[in-house]
Amino acid sequence: MEGLLAASIPKKHTIFSPARLLTTVPPEAYVEFDFAEDLHTMALFELQPREDELSKLADGYWEQAFEKERQLEREAFEAGAAIRGGEHTQVNLEAIVRWKAERALSYLIGNSHQKIKDTLAIVADPNTPLRTSVEALTKLRGIDITVATAILSAIHPDLYAVLDFRALEALGHARHNVEFYQQYVDYLRLMARNLEIKPQAGMPGPTPLHALERALWEWARRRNEAHKNQ
Repeated sequence: MEGLLAASIPKKHTIFSPARLLTTVPPEAYVEFDFAEDLHTMALFELQPREDELSKLADGYWEQAFEKERQLEREAFEAGAAIRGGEHTQVNLEAIVRWKAERALSYLIGNSHQKIKDTLAIVADPNTPLRTSVEALTKLRGIDITVATAILSAIHPDLYAVLDFRALEALGHARHNVEFYQQYVDYLRLMARNLEIKPQAGMPGPTPLHALERALWEWARRRNEAHKNQ
């Protein structure tokens, strides 16, 4: 469907696109999104879990995590807040990378402190375009697009989510490149807003976007566990 994105939107919601405001849609309708002229193809996202499951799934994600995983996530978002506040240090970057890709830490030492500082200054600015941020981060040794999205998510939890295979499975998709990530995060922002996802107070990154991400991840985890036990 060239130039368009079809998305399954449950219930009635006002839908937004980068190009223009669209209309309200009836239950279970498929909506066509009008995008900028230079965008020729869009990914197809379709929410797999039920809308009324999302809050419980987000809570289930946190409940089933080991304490070490919880601590790593807390430290990652604390480091992200510090970076957002101007502390563009390697220590803060390492705290985020450790959360999602501990093996990559050994490669970070190949980057100069100045390069890390300059890169974090770019991505800490919420007005920096997504593509610019991802490209800057992936120029660092040890940082691929998935880790780059984790860094962006920790620094700006209200704007970005991790490009995670489980969350993607819960949206019926699995592809990894910058264009896809732009579409993915736009879709999550749209869902978090239109489905009125509530932030999880007292947890790291307490934003609707991150609560939705947790819910999608937990849905995919439970689905895979159920398949293993069949």
